[in-house]
Amino acid sequence: MASGIDVIFLGTGGALPTKERGLPAVALRRDGELFLFDCGEGTQRQMMHAGLGFNRPMTIMISHLHGDHVLGLPGLLQTMSSLIRDKPLDLYGPEGISSYLGSLRRTLAFAANFPVRVTELKPGQEISKNGYNIKTTNALHDITCLAYAIVETDRPGRFHPEKAKRLGIPEGPLWKQLQTGKEVKVEGKTVTPRQVMEEPRPGLKIVYAIDTRPCDEVKALAREADLLMHDGGFTEDRRDKAKEYFHSTAREAARVAKAARVRKLALVHISAVTRDDSILLKEARSIFKATLVPKDLTVLSLKRSR
Repeated sequence: MASGIDVIFLGTGGALPTKERGLPAVALRRDGELFLFDCGEGTQRQMMHAGLGFNRPMTIMISHLHGDHVLGLPGLLQTMSSLIRDKPLDLYGPEGISSYLGSLRRTLAFAANFPVRVTELKPGQEISKNGYNIKTTNALHDITCLAYAIVETDRPGRFHPEKAKRLGIPEGPLWKQLQTGKEVKVEGKTVTPRQVMEEPRPGLKIVYAIDTRPCDEVKALAREADLLMHDGGFTEDRRDKAKEYFHSTAREAARVAKAARVRKLALVHISAVTRDDSILLKEARSIFKATLVPKDLTVLSLKRSR
């Protein structure tokens, strides 16, 4: 198992692409599996640049059905089919994502040559997977918009063989039982996992909240996250525009990060009008120091606790 999760910012721009920034898409690489938040136009080309591959286990999570977040799906699915992908793909999104995919099949006369498993989610719905959970909440936008969290399950604490030996437990199946959380009996005495193992080690928590005003729902979802990716592409002097378009300023995103006690904040969905990243960075860091403004193809590696 890898020691963490790589976050690859494929597209960091807003609704309008620029020479420097593509449309929204962020990939997570975790233990051989790939996650994709949103799929703006050109995502498959950015995936090629990042060397992510197209035939690994993959989950796509769409925040909402504005074009800059979903218009890359046709090209990505077509590319995967052309490259003879054979693994199923899980696609999650709000109500309407099934109709959107169905319209692609009808109007493009296109069908993927691999299974695409589509699930429509309501805000607050959770999906349990092997080793992690996908959690959702309602972002504050002008249409239904989901914020997502990938939350790894706790890993067992470290096992101490010397403690087991001192307690008279022979190496073998009984050690395994203790490591899986079960009590064992040896010579009439009971030994619990806590006597030979450290506390469980928390996994990583990564939150994606794009196209949203600051809101309590996102703040709760992001509580103590290792990374919060939050809409924050407007400078403070354009706060009125941010409100009008249901987006956030860099400083507003920083307040959410501080209130949620996250470890790191990445500002995403950078407005095409905002050409100087240093202004966003300065405004956000005046509230929350651990902020970055990633560029396209920036890679951020998050390490699990040992």
